[in-house]
Amino acid sequence: MTITPAASAFSADDEEFLNKVQHDSFGYFLKEYDSKTGLIKDSSRPGSPSSLAAMGFGITALCIGESKGWIGRKEAYDRILKILYTFKYGVPREHGFYYRFIDARTGDRFLVSEISSIDTAIFLAGALFAGDYFKGTDIEKLAGELYGDVDWSWMMNGRKTIGKGWLPEYGFLPETWDSYSEAMILYALAIGSETHPIPKESWFAWKRDVDSYKGYEVIYASSGSLYTYQYSHAWIDFKDLYDADINYFDNSVNATKANRQFCIDNSSAHNAYGENGWGLTACIGPEGYRDYGAKPGEGLNDGTIAPSGMAGSIVFDGANAVKGLKELYKRYGNFLYGEYGFKDAVNPGKEWWAEEYLASDLGIALIMIENYRTSMVWRKFMGLAPIQRWAASSFSKR
Repeated sequence: MTITPAASAFSADDEEFLNKVQHDSFGYFLKEYDSKTGLIKDSSRPGSPSSLAAMGFGITALCIGESKGWIGRKEAYDRILKILYTFKYGVPREHGFYYRFIDARTGDRFLVSEISSIDTAIFLAGALFAGDYFKGTDIEKLAGELYGDVDWSWMMNGRKTIGKGWLPEYGFLPETWDSYSEAMILYALAIGSETHPIPKESWFAWKRDVDSYKGYEVIYASSGSLYTYQYSHAWIDFKDLYDADINYFDNSVNATKANRQFCIDNSSAHNAYGENGWGLTACIGPEGYRDYGAKPGEGLNDGTIAPSGMAGSIVFDGANAVKGLKELYKRYGNFLYGEYGFKDAVNPGKEWWAEEYLASDLGIALIMIENYRTSMVWRKFMGLAPIQRWAASSFSKR
């Protein structure tokens, strides 16, 4: 079945709470960066490198912060311009693609990080959005140049789907983005490119496996992790786009509903799960970073809940996301909520919680709350020429 989310009229208390979560999460992107390069740290952990994902979410966050008066326009502009100059002149790349992790102080490759296709796309999504937000400026010019430099066809390496990455020591990674995943934003930018596009047929080359959980039919990612149903939607508004009979916004609604129901059904095994304890997604857990998820999919779970699972799903199930977040804050806020809002995760059954913040999890929360409240990111991004080219070649409208 397909569930269409009803518009929720939040109470004044709900609005105040969402504003607090957004504002506090924004503080991470305001403070956790290198002043010389502008590069944003992947994690609040001491010594953390920067990451492409942190940059894509962070650049978008700086624009949101400026729109709300949390940072001055000149400061936001200067910060983003510095980041783009660093990527243009101070960060190594291969055919326009960047390493997933980079040293925040120098811009150099961090350890043995791979050149990453999806992470490059997330960075560029933020850059292109900022280019439209600061339209007619050097930010728009630089963002366009960085995007135009990417040879998307190179990452295909003669295959039908886009490769996941490349290592200078070994060459292309064997895996490709050949099934439903967070990679729709990658395909959108690659197909919409004017300089080095991939064939529009590539959009139809990845598998769309279907399964259901408790009546919620989902084109599902193998992990069943919620971020796979969120990341592309941070910038792309799929509500009016139809891939034959598939609407990917409705698909994410169903995946969100299935994830919540899975947690309700497993509440006896994990007492933190339930109607207000759901949102299984990739996050830090007691044994390290794990790709937690629900059915359909592998459904890896051990009682760990990430606030970003619910916050990043607010556009798909607003009422339940807000109730769940407020319950997490009420029950665990004294140790789970801090300077930058919600820390990454909590596992009450194991008396464990994360001490650090992750840029990607704070970023998806901040952006999705903004889309739910104002649609600002969606409106600007959907007007970009490459996105319109991709949408025209891959979708119909109803």
